[in-house]
Amino acid sequence: MRYHRLMQRLFASIAAAALLSGCAGTLPVSTSETPLKVASWNLEHLAARDGQGCRPREEADYALLRRHADALGADVIAFQEVENRAAAERVFDPAKYEVVMSTRPESVRGPECRGLSGRHIQNQAVGFAIRKGVVWSRNADLSALALGNPNLRWGVDVTVTRGRPLRLLAVHLKSGCNSGRAPTDPDCPVLFEQGPVLETWIDDRARTGEAFVVLGDWNRRLASRGDAFLAEINDGEPAGAALTLAGGGRQANCKARYREFIDFIVLGTNAAERLEPGSFEEYVYGAPETEHPSDHCPISVQVRR
Repeated sequence: MRYHRLMQRLFASIAAAALLSGCAGTLPVSTSETPLKVASWNLEHLAARDGQGCRPREEADYALLRRHADALGADVIAFQEVENRAAAERVFDPAKYEVVMSTRPESVRGPECRGLSGRHIQNQAVGFAIRKGVVWSRNADLSALALGNPNLRWGVDVTVTRGRPLRLLAVHLKSGCNSGRAPTDPDCPVLFEQGPVLETWIDDRARTGEAFVVLGDWNRRLASRGDAFLAEINDGEPAGAALTLAGGGRQANCKARYREFIDFIVLGTNAAERLEPGSFEEYVYGAPETEHPSDHCPISVQVRR
């Protein structure tokens, strides 16, 4: 058994290396019987043009992101911190993916970029990259998540309809309140105002019996024992609204300094019943942190159709 596991890991490493070297230019073929691989990836200030934004990149950097996107091998990727469709399509090749962007108007100029004097945070949008051949439809964006603030992100809502329907909501919640609930912290009250908006969406899906997943950058250590934010949205009512954190208490390995996830794939009851056991993965870049193409690593699960 140990030898079998070692050989599996060896073959997986060889396959990943082939993808990153450009030997494999196509995504895995998926059928209606194979599980749907769903992922989330914060792309860290992804701008549309070279040299722009708080994380200036050149063509080689975009090419590296494209190779990682292909190596991830997901059918649906919820992404965050992307300036616009043009930026997304520099990573998710339009020949392979359909890009679905938030319809929120571009945000006003944000605060100054950390460590880059004179540069300011650009529009940060949420969206999906959906592999060609996956059948899907769009639902109205969850604009209420912005709380009327033009700089807070909307949720993007799609339904994948090949096999049994699966409702997916991509989110990027307020940053700055990753644990606790300090009333004097200006970020925590905002995050906790977003909670009831999210809970309403969850409860509405549960009442209609939908299988649903909420995924993205929650900016919150939801897996911490007794997390107050998770407790508020996960009261188990109505039936079907009980939430499962994919990966449970797994330790994050993307960055040595941060061992708790803030990116999560959260499943409602019906979706959790279709979750492939042991399918949660954190995709690590296989390079020193200083060479990571984003400050977040993708996470993914497989859901039976």
